[in-house]
Amino acid sequence: MDLILWRHAEAEEVLPTDLDAQLDLARKLTPRGEKQAARMAEWLDRQLPGSARIVVSPARRCEQTALALGRKFKVRTELSPWATPAQLLEVVQWPVCKIPVLVIGHQPTLGQAIAQLLGFQESECALKKGALWWLRTREREGEPQTVVVTVQSPELL
Repeated sequence: MDLILWRHAEAEEVLPTDLDAQLDLARKLTPRGEKQAARMAEWLDRQLPGSARIVVSPARRCEQTALALGRKFKVRTELSPWATPAQLLEVVQWPVCKIPVLVIGHQPTLGQAIAQLLGFQESECALKKGALWWLRTREREGEPQTVVVTVQSPELL
């Protein structure tokens, strides 16, 4: 299975006094974030098979990031900013899904899922805004393995 984890691009900041769930979900991409999303989407569109399933957090910034790709996607409430890695892995049906799955979501959930799948000692790894990790599961000598296919950042594309 191929699992592509794409963190939403740069979004409007939220003030500590505005830690309201609805305000957080409504945050939009900044002009810089729109450029990041477009740059990554252009690269990803060339790499991602047409059969890939795309699932997105209900946050506006994630939907805007997905729109840059120009493909159909499904919003999943289980991928909200407060999602757990277990919820994410259940939504994508890791590792048994037969088609590639692209998730557009948030930190720390994405970084926690990566750390878990790769067996890191730390509980999470950092993902820059707009960046993605492409992971693949395979079997070697009867044991399942997770391998990193690529890590991309919009600033390097």
